[in-house]
Amino acid sequence: MNQLNTERLVIEKATLKDAPFFLKLFNSTNFIMSIGDRGLKTIKDSEEYIQNNLIDSYKKNGYGLFKMSLKENEEPVGICGFVKRNTLEHADIGFGILDEFEGKGYTFEASKAMMYYGRTTLKLRTILAVTSITNVKSQSILKKIGLHKKETIILGEKEVLFYSNEP
Repeated sequence: MNQLNTERLVIEKATLKDAPFFLKLFNSTNFIMSIGDRGLKTIKDSEEYIQNNLIDSYKKNGYGLFKMSLKENEEPVGICGFVKRNTLEHADIGFGILDEFEGKGYTFEASKAMMYYGRTTLKLRTILAVTSITNVKSQSILKKIGLHKKETIILGEKEVLFYSNEP
């Protein structure tokens, strides 16, 4: 995928030049509370994360987490895309947004477009998601994009809600 456009967003691959944005996002209050601390403390940490987790995933899987930017001014506001975890059989959709852009519908807009892209272009039959038990906003988005809550599972050392697009 080179670029995916929605009404208000441009969704595209992250590059090493996006390191300052990823450092800010991954250290934002809501990201740490909802997703967890990824331990990114410097631009170099951020560059390594982008290379080892995003760029490598694009090459290996044909997908990954993508940067979401506002169409109007190209300002990066969040991430959305698919992750292939060793612990899950299928790709799972994930997203995160800077605190100041939360509640404006951007994450839903990007996730809806990403689900369509996943089903049509990537030919993903089964799409999963995981979210923390307390993250009601993410749970609402997952439901709106057609995922169904299945069960509570342990992922890593954390208890999370497990979703799937399969009934």
